[in-house]
Amino acid sequence: MKILIAAFTLVIAITGCAEMKEAGRDIGHATKEVTTDIGHATRDATKSVGHASRDAAKSVKQDLSKEN
Repeated sequence: MKILIAAFTLVIAITGCAEMKEAGRDIGHATKEVTTDIGHATRDATKSVGHASRDAAKSVKQDLSKEN
């Protein structure tokens, strides 16, 4: 009887660990996807601002050289 109870307890513990591992994996994948999306959006915004700043600086430089 004791062996049966021990085996049953072991099966329940293993099942619980597998479910927790799967939940942790799901959370990890979701976190990775979110951080990747944030990183890409930040990169795109920074690139856009950089290009706009560069273009504005070139325009001012051209305007100043036309005046001289």
